[in-house]
Amino acid sequence: MPNHKILSIDNLSLSDLDSQSELIPLLSPEDEEEMSREVLPAEVPILPLRNTVLFPGVVIPITAGRDKSIKLINDANANGKVIGVVSQINEDDDDPAPADIHKIGTVARILRVLRMPDGNVTVILQGKKRFEIDAITQDNPYMMATIKEYPETKPKKGDKEFSALIDSLRELATQIILESPSIPTEATFAIKNIESQSFLVNFISSNMNLTVKEKQQLLVINDLKERAFETLRFLNLEYQRLELRNDIQSKVRSDMDQQQREYFLHQQLKTIQEELGGGAHDKEIEEMRNKAREKKWDEKTATHFEKELNRLQRMNPQSPDFGIQRNYLELLIELPWNEFSQDKFDLHAAQKILDKEHFGLEDVKKRVIEHLAVLKLRNDMKSPILCLTGPPGVGKTSIGKSIAQALGRQYVRISLGGLRDEAEIRGHRKTYIGAMPGRIIQSLKKAGTSNPVFVLDEIDKLSNSHQGDPSSALLEVLDPEQNSEFYDNFVELGYDLSKVMFIATSNTLQTIQPALRDRMEIIKMSGYTIEEKIEIAKSHLFPKQLAAHGLTSKQLAIGKKQIEKIVEGYTRESGVRGLENKIAQVIRSAAKSIAMDEPYNQKITDEDIVKALGAPRLERSKAEDNDTAGVVTGLAWTSVGGDILFIESLVTKGNGKLTMTGNLGSVMKESATIALEFIKSNAQMLGINPEVLSQNNIHIHVPEGATPKDGPSAGIAMLTSMVSVFTQQKVMKSLAMTGEITLRGKVLPVGGIKEKILAAKRANIKDIILCIDNKQDVDEINQTYLAGLNFHYVKEMHEVVALAVTDKKVKNPKNLIYS
Repeated sequence: MPNHKILSIDNLSLSDLDSQSELIPLLSPEDEEEMSREVLPAEVPILPLRNTVLFPGVVIPITAGRDKSIKLINDANANGKVIGVVSQINEDDDDPAPADIHKIGTVARILRVLRMPDGNVTVILQGKKRFEIDAITQDNPYMMATIKEYPETKPKKGDKEFSALIDSLRELATQIILESPSIPTEATFAIKNIESQSFLVNFISSNMNLTVKEKQQLLVINDLKERAFETLRFLNLEYQRLELRNDIQSKVRSDMDQQQREYFLHQQLKTIQEELGGGAHDKEIEEMRNKAREKKWDEKTATHFEKELNRLQRMNPQSPDFGIQRNYLELLIELPWNEFSQDKFDLHAAQKILDKEHFGLEDVKKRVIEHLAVLKLRNDMKSPILCLTGPPGVGKTSIGKSIAQALGRQYVRISLGGLRDEAEIRGHRKTYIGAMPGRIIQSLKKAGTSNPVFVLDEIDKLSNSHQGDPSSALLEVLDPEQNSEFYDNFVELGYDLSKVMFIATSNTLQTIQPALRDRMEIIKMSGYTIEEKIEIAKSHLFPKQLAAHGLTSKQLAIGKKQIEKIVEGYTRESGVRGLENKIAQVIRSAAKSIAMDEPYNQKITDEDIVKALGAPRLERSKAEDNDTAGVVTGLAWTSVGGDILFIESLVTKGNGKLTMTGNLGSVMKESATIALEFIKSNAQMLGINPEVLSQNNIHIHVPEGATPKDGPSAGIAMLTSMVSVFTQQKVMKSLAMTGEITLRGKVLPVGGIKEKILAAKRANIKDIILCIDNKQDVDEINQTYLAGLNFHYVKEMHEVVALAVTDKKVKNPKNLIYS
């Protein structure tokens, strides 16, 4: 072993003070030459190091705590004192395997072994030569390996560039020691007195503040000159960091007095708050912090929460903002960030649930099953925005519960009727006293998951005011391309609504903002037929109302005929809400008898219905017999479903003037004008004396004048009514019609066909005249709804007259023709 001097200094790094001592051998070039001539043993025990790399010539202390390492050191200390030192690839490995260590290491000699009181062993090692592991020959009780020398290429003597590089390293290392307050200035003595160029490079590389990976990269470089360049690069980075740290400290030091003053004031304030009961405030903050650790939010949200929590901690509990800030943080904790319920993908079970809860509504149920099918196949589909539109009472809102049950999701509903404040959707800003989040975020907090079925009820009844337009605020909520980052003014963070299944309901589409309507998938829900209402009443409404009134099926029952009597005589709506009210009224009548121990019929009879509801009031809405010329039954669409209307015509002596009454709109009046002009142009073809048209006035009236009426659908009905009154021929019985007319005599298609057909069936209509282009609308309707109806499709007006106006003259006509 070559002779060398040993110097002890208190640093392991050129920039950080360490508690352990470093032994630095000041090797001379002769010592280094003698060391280079040493022959490496063929096989050595391998000591893996967690957090350091040993370089040739460098002396370092190592603390061994693993049983394998302690045994290796004890055996090596007794036999030759030579071991192979390598660094681990992963510092966290407690028992590294051969594949978990680097292949390039340093042969080291044990200088001294110290046994610690805790059982660990500290060994002082000096690096000799680099080696490469050839093969692992033993793994237990510690690793043994055959090795071969890993040679080093040194620059030629007199290389001026290398000499300048070494001078730069020595100078820069000295500057770092002098400017770092944590390194004793005596360390410069070691740097200045190292004569060996290669050892100087190894010594600086070993003591720089680098990671194990970076030090290993330096160790494996064969070319000493290249290693010196790389060491200088790392040393420059460390010097720049040291300069930056010193600059920052100098800037901070100037404000230290003020900060110290504020610190002491805050400590005094904290003590006062604790005396006044502020300990509960700190406990509450700590509870919030513990709850936040369990949340599944992303890093951005977690950072924002911690920032806002620290802000709350600095606030005075008596401040008005303290309550708002606390409510804000509680909301962030209670919101279901990235918490989702598991969807059910049993399509057959979902179909059974929908069929059980809702009779009919085939289009809606089909769409829900389609959504489930796609979700099952892809599992990443953004939830669609469905809009169920139709008359009141047809089950738009209640179907949301069934969809939630079928999907296995939470159910949330908010009513938008009359909403006129944008903050109800987007929330208030925290700058206001009493600020709170919008109803979307509040409902999600109540649901507890981020993927509920969310029913937006009565979206067509949104209003607006000087406080904003809520329908515009809903654009972001209901746009699948935007709602993944929904911004609530109170939350101040983007919230993902893309997994929420929104279902909007409306009675009409006309009042919905066009941009909002464009973001929704419209599903129209028409009214129910009499047969459907009877089935719904028997299966759902009657049992529900029995339970609501405290009765059982054994105490009271009802037959289909009695339900039909209630449907036809007391309700003429598209939905079933009015029917449910009438059934409840009948049950209340029976409940009174049961409570007062009065005799009653266990099975409801027709007399019981009349007794409870009074005489039937809706017989007038049935189709009339048309014994009078000029009376025609038309079909109309309203916001609450389809309905029938009667058009009456009367002629009086005059000069061909047309008069219209019945609260008619401009479009309907235009239809009457077109019909009259067509009759005048085609009088002979229609069998009408032209002089009759010029010598008589005609008056058209649509009953129920208190109800506004408009639209082109009554065109062919007005034409038929005029032809009937001019010819004094009857209109076919049980006939209704709908269609728009033109001056050329064409019949055009109209909308709302299903609603109109259901209205006709409720009124016992047998024959319906439609435009030929409306045939496809009829084909889309369930054929069971069309039982007992005959459809007549027309293209021209004369076809309408030929079908509707019979050749039977009216006996004793009341509408006299003046000629």
